[in-house]
Amino acid sequence: MQILLTADTVGGVWTYAQELVTGLLRRGVEVTLVSFGDMPELSQMRWTEGLRGLHFRPTPFRLEWMQDAAEDIETSSEYLLNIIRETEPDLLHFSQYCYGSLDVDIPKLITAHSDVVSWWHAVHGEDPPDSDWSRWYRETVSAGLEGADAVIAPSRWMLSQITTHYGEPRSTKVIYNGRTPHHFNPHAEKEDRVVSIGRLWDQAKQVALLADSGLECPVTIAGAVESPDQHQAGSARLFSESIELRQKLSSSQVRSLLADSSIYAATSRYEPFGLAPLEAALSRCALIANDIPTFRELWGQTALYFPANDGNGLREAVTELRSDPCLRRHYSELAYQRARRLFSADAMVNEYLSLYRSLVPERSIAA
Repeated sequence: MQILLTADTVGGVWTYAQELVTGLLRRGVEVTLVSFGDMPELSQMRWTEGLRGLHFRPTPFRLEWMQDAAEDIETSSEYLLNIIRETEPDLLHFSQYCYGSLDVDIPKLITAHSDVVSWWHAVHGEDPPDSDWSRWYRETVSAGLEGADAVIAPSRWMLSQITTHYGEPRSTKVIYNGRTPHHFNPHAEKEDRVVSIGRLWDQAKQVALLADSGLECPVTIAGAVESPDQHQAGSARLFSESIELRQKLSSSQVRSLLADSSIYAATSRYEPFGLAPLEAALSRCALIANDIPTFRELWGQTALYFPANDGNGLREAVTELRSDPCLRRHYSELAYQRARRLFSADAMVNEYLSLYRSLVPERSIAA
């Protein structure tokens, strides 16, 4: 089987693509990977080197959620059509909505990683302001979803947002994201430190809640300060001396940070899935999570929750776990076992492969 998969290089979708692509290749699937958003850095491309069956096409075309993206979407759609004619894939798997409307006689699948309307509701509690761009965005997403043979979401909550804001797709499925457990170290000695990973420019990640909560313990926040879209750049924050800010960490540096940290604070107010908390759980960090539907769905009773978006509640939860090492280890073990049981990369890849096979004619699979 040959598939064409699209991804972007400016967020967690790139990590998702890495796990999915490498798993598919091990199972004998040939993959053409096309990336958008920005040209990948050398560190981002290392995993693609020497992989048999992978054909990588990086591009700098803008993503549909970026302002002034319409021209790039039109050009990148033509670019994709040329690649499709060249490679003749059996199935198209898009990480963007816009390409679902491509006029091709090939099964099309969209993974709904996030979207602007549900993001805006979570952050602002209302619809995005009416504008030429917001109308274009809604029309583009709706057309893509309507053209897709199947729409996948990484959580039941995210799927509910798609149906609420855009209508019911013709076929839907929830496939949880996954990570490879042995990429992470759950056996390192833990330091008395709270860590959180999230883009500072993204209000939905709300990592500044750690600064506003008045924590009196070492805190490390890892994430980019500047947005890849100049129209959506958030304002930089000045943090107290007790908070360490680390930008542009490599994958190995993130793994090391999580391995050494005892507590992970999942502060997001909008989270379709959340790869960083999963990586923290696989590193045996105890999870403290904002009480939002996604985290409840994914982590159940294996995380300690604080009242939604409440800095005082976050401080109290951190204090509780820091003052009780046995309770902290209990939560870290609960999250670790749940992560291994429910959110492995192998489980994710197997579910996608089963879906691919249901959409692709048997003669194509055999070929």
